[in-house]
Amino acid sequence: MQKLDLKKDLKHLYQPTAKQVTLVEVPAFNFTMLDGVVPAGTSPGDSEEYRQSLEALYGIAYTLKFRSKLRAEDSIDYPVMALEGLWWNQSAQFDFASKDKEPMYFTSMIMQPEHLTEADFLAGLGELKRKRPNPALDKMRFERFHEGLSIQIMHIGPYSEEPRTLAKMEAYLAEHGYRFRGRHHEIYLGDPRRAQPEKLKTVLRHPVEKA
Repeated sequence: MQKLDLKKDLKHLYQPTAKQVTLVEVPAFNFTMLDGVVPAGTSPGDSEEYRQSLEALYGIAYTLKFRSKLRAEDSIDYPVMALEGLWWNQSAQFDFASKDKEPMYFTSMIMQPEHLTEADFLAGLGELKRKRPNPALDKMRFERFHEGLSIQIMHIGPYSEEPRTLAKMEAYLAEHGYRFRGRHHEIYLGDPRRAQPEKLKTVLRHPVEKA
């Protein structure tokens, strides 16, 4: 059986330093994705739609992993990648301070290795629907996502303290002559149900372009 270590191979994208903002080129990857909305005044952890989307994404991720391992030929094992999320508000921007005043829209997603195809996804999705029904599965898609030129930094601490790290990203823009484009991107390396809040690790990323 062949083994892939995507977390090691893509360490520069998924384990950035927390000391400074870095500029990276993010290539195209395949993802399983789900869109949704968190109502104003509600945290993602209290949103049933968000909870269902995460359950569905992890469900399909492990279904595809096991199907890949059990192939009669060309079996491949790999680690399931981290949960990721794109976030924006009604103005199509991202403003951390607005999350209590207006709905926040999200695309939750998990990267899939290159050897998996949409046909693999559809077969796994059918299997998962039979075994673990979830209304979010009907909205799931398999999509190639190319983020391109981006800045990123590791945020260590509670999600509520992200603004201090986002401020570093904004300072980098001003210093180097870039501006944000696209959607705010978070990669969740810690489990808030188990980790102490001050030890949570979250990659904060945002695509950029020259101002």
